[in-house]
Amino acid sequence: MTFHILTLFPETVRCFFRESIVRRAVDRGIIEVDVIDIREYSLDKHKKVDDYPFGGGMGMVMCPDPLFRALESIGERGKAIYLSPAGALLVQAKVRELAKSPVITMICGRYEGIDQRVIDHFVEETISIGDYVLTGGELAAAVLAESVTRELGSVLGNSESSMEESFDETGLLEYEQYTRPATYRGRDVPQVLLNGNHAEIERWRLKRRIINTAKVRPDLFARIPLTKEMEILHDETAKETEQ
Repeated sequence: MTFHILTLFPETVRCFFRESIVRRAVDRGIIEVDVIDIREYSLDKHKKVDDYPFGGGMGMVMCPDPLFRALESIGERGKAIYLSPAGALLVQAKVRELAKSPVITMICGRYEGIDQRVIDHFVEETISIGDYVLTGGELAAAVLAESVTRELGSVLGNSESSMEESFDETGLLEYEQYTRPATYRGRDVPQVLLNGNHAEIERWRLKRRIINTAKVRPDLFARIPLTKEMEILHDETAKETEQ
């Protein structure tokens, strides 16, 4: 998979891909990252890339010409995405969908955003990573790139590493995790995790996922297709909470 990332701060993006899972994915040729400095496509002698908005208002807007030139320099743009708080919220289902695209082009906005004509001409989707505002789209691009990269085969090393985690196929949040020692500063690991009964462990984990989802993100149940076992555990949890 190839990521084209258009930005005014290329080193901010490049440094992210020098570490951890995404670095290993780059080294193994699973992903290719092409960071494009938008300023290089400005014809202004001072490399100016923004101007005042028509109609007045606060802040500056990124000009269309440098962005048009930068995007037109890419041979295969694939799916073009603009990262903006005004976009659709990024969810795991969308991540899995994007992981099927061989090429993704991401535009990192700055200031008050980019000229709408760029969006109208190039952008297929506008995506937000949350209901808050960042200074620019670079961090959002990094989030999107890593989440998509994790969905690519063999990236995680263990094929089961992405199973039974938050927002997997069940739609539930993750259960709590523990490691050695079994007792630390008077706090014990739940006994069920130590008895070696895998059926009981799986049931405990599923129940904890339901409890954690109900506690933190109850809204998720509106779109989660509960299995019969999940329904039973959900009812058990509700009754225990009422007691």
